[in-house]
Amino acid sequence: MLVNGNDMETKGSISVKQLLDLMGIDDSAVVVEADCRIVPRDKYNEWLLDEASRVEIVAFVGGG
Repeated sequence: MLVNGNDMETKGSISVKQLLDLMGIDDSAVVVEADCRIVPRDKYNEWLLDEASRVEIVAFVGGG
């Protein structure tokens, strides 16, 4: 799987939520795009990713 441009090995399919947990990312502060589609936050537990998936995780950053 390709995550933010970096190869990542996973064993079989995992959900978006499992990927975020594995990476230590708080799912309330990010937007996830999988295979050119924005993943709705309420689908993180059921949206499955596999070794062919291309994922972009974008974090919100405050500032002014």
